[in-house]
Amino acid sequence: MVGKESDRLTQLIEPIVAQLGYELVGIEFDGRSRVLRVYIDRAEGIVVDDCSRVSYQVSGMLDVEDPIPGQYQLEVSSPGLDRPLFTLSHFERFIGSIANIRLRMPVDNRRRVKGRIVGVEGEEILVEEDTGTLRLPYGAIDRARLVPEFQKTTNKG
Repeated sequence: MVGKESDRLTQLIEPIVAQLGYELVGIEFDGRSRVLRVYIDRAEGIVVDDCSRVSYQVSGMLDVEDPIPGQYQLEVSSPGLDRPLFTLSHFERFIGSIANIRLRMPVDNRRRVKGRIVGVEGEEILVEEDTGTLRLPYGAIDRARLVPEFQKTTNKG
């Protein structure tokens, strides 16, 4: 869900999430499975009770406002380790991290990119790969998620 529908949902949901003390990370709507996903976060992290609180409040508002025609399922979740990136500020916040990016339209004849976010310049995301740095127009990005990186530990025994 992009454009006006997504903006309207964000306008409806964000104040509720903020009032409860959370950050609205983003919203996804899968039209095939009819699932509305609302991602929330806060500095202390998210537990199941947080998701339940937000779900209860958002569900009530959605019942009244009815912004999505037909039946759908509401899911409230933490962004997880493979956190989705929805805004330019998300890309700025995670400079230095690796991301999987799916594009709406090809850039350099590619629709999928995996690389390290090295910067944001205006409306472009700079992603470094083994072959060099790509400039991806923000408007060309369909979906982006962080790739969890784990440090190796050695067992000295």
